[in-house]
Amino acid sequence: MYIKVKVVASAKKEIVTQKSDNAYSISVKVPAERNLANTRVREIIASIYAINVKSVRIISGHQSPSKILSINIPD
Repeated sequence: MYIKVKVVASAKKEIVTQKSDNAYSISVKVPAERNLANTRVREIIASIYAINVKSVRIISGHQSPSKILSINIPD
């Protein structure tokens, strides 16, 4: 399953807004350096879908605010 995510790094509060079934807008407190924001986004998506963080991969947008994530939900 693929998910589109728009990320705002270095925000004052962590906010998750679901735009549609497979699109989210996520604000994270951590800065967009040393992969900190990407790691936090993966943790947030994993907690939303109640899966392991290892099941969430960034397909595109490693250095961009717009990302496409792949999640592997076990049956």
